[in-house]
Amino acid sequence: MLGKLIKMEAKTGSSEVEIVEKEEAKKQSKDPEFISCMMQPATSESDPQYIGIRRILLHRKAESGVISRRYDWRCNGKGYVAYRNFISKPRKWENLRTPSLLSSPGNSGRWLPSPGPLSHQFEAESFTSSRDLRSVNQVSSRRASFSSSLSDGDNSYRRGGVEHAYSFVGMHCIFDQCKSSVTVLKFGHMSSDLLAYGASDGSLTVCSLLEEPSVLKQLTGHSKDVTDFDFSSNNQYIASSSLDKTIRVWELSRGVCIRVIYGISPQFCIRFHPVNNNFLSAGNANKELTVFNFSTGRIIKKLLFEDEVTSMDHDHTGQIIFCGDGQGTVYSVSMDSHTGSLSRSHRHRTNHKSPVTTVKYRSFSLLASGPVLLTCTQDGNLCFFSVALQIKGYLTLRCSLKLAPRIHRIQASFCPLLSLEKGEYIVAGSEDSNVYFYDLTKPKHTCVNKLQGHRFPVMCVAWNHGENLLASSDFYGVVIVWKRAKTSS
Repeated sequence: MLGKLIKMEAKTGSSEVEIVEKEEAKKQSKDPEFISCMMQPATSESDPQYIGIRRILLHRKAESGVISRRYDWRCNGKGYVAYRNFISKPRKWENLRTPSLLSSPGNSGRWLPSPGPLSHQFEAESFTSSRDLRSVNQVSSRRASFSSSLSDGDNSYRRGGVEHAYSFVGMHCIFDQCKSSVTVLKFGHMSSDLLAYGASDGSLTVCSLLEEPSVLKQLTGHSKDVTDFDFSSNNQYIASSSLDKTIRVWELSRGVCIRVIYGISPQFCIRFHPVNNNFLSAGNANKELTVFNFSTGRIIKKLLFEDEVTSMDHDHTGQIIFCGDGQGTVYSVSMDSHTGSLSRSHRHRTNHKSPVTTVKYRSFSLLASGPVLLTCTQDGNLCFFSVALQIKGYLTLRCSLKLAPRIHRIQASFCPLLSLEKGEYIVAGSEDSNVYFYDLTKPKHTCVNKLQGHRFPVMCVAWNHGENLLASSDFYGVVIVWKRAKTSS
């Protein structure tokens, strides 16, 4: 009797389980039917037979959709995101993940993160286009350094298109009064319309770039090449250095030389102190960096180097001077803004035993997230350093670019900082009479644009303060001022 009761209880238990399963199955089956009824509601004027057939078809379609999503959303075990990527991308989209980003020469040139987070980012972001991938790569490229090599005539900008940030609408004006090579070219301090250039015949020309560009002053006095000059902070004075072993100070309002400082060797570079304009620093062929008193012309301090000092620049605080010598070495020199005393802090040696023709400092860079330094040697080596001001200007090489060797002392310059989504651009002259723009974030196809208009080697380039004009000068004495196209960035 007891066994029969147990069997009856087991049967009732199993029947209850079956009833629950049937109810759940009915609930699951109601979902597609409910959807079909909502999509095809019955009206008083509609045909009942048509409505019934339509609901059957919608029911089957909804039910098949539920089943397919139930299984297909677990594509490869990666969930819905992977499935959505799979159906929205081309069949070979997986091949576009990391090989296209790591295809630089030697795989040493891209500022890339590790491949793991990047592949994870592809899975998390479903509709990332190729343009977005490039921007992701540029934003996350902050750590490694690269070394690339190309000729000045690299025509990669034709394949990739001209960078819109550095497209130009034409020439603003041309100055062709000079009959000798223009060796140095600069805009006035914080000025957009004051331009000056020095030539190998010893002359300095000051121009205005207002509505009607014109020559304001012609400064003559040097007997040999003008190697460098600098504007004072108020643009009232110009200090120039020359191969005739002299430094001259000019008053622009009168167009006269008010002081001549005689040296014992050719003077290669000169700078006003950015904070205390009473200090004037100059580098010469006698391996010296000399600080002069601007008011009296007397020597305040000298610092001796291993080779001739060929180029220099100050940081924005005036506490550090960056110098390049005739053997490609770059020095960081600490300077007291009150006394003018000098002390050598750091030295960065390279394998390029060639004179440094360009030393340019910038207080901020997107790639380094801080101050940076650009140097260029006569054999065509461009170097991009991050600067640690808290360690007295310690330099860390972030990337380098090998251009064609130069015969002349051709200079390079930073391009304006336009947008947080852009790369790190520089502009440089070339022996082939063109002006080239390079993006340091691209080790391959680095050239993004070029300007054609000169007939002889382009020696110098300079941007104005408004960043809408670029001036370039050539070996024949022609100065072209290019007008940049307006952009929304």
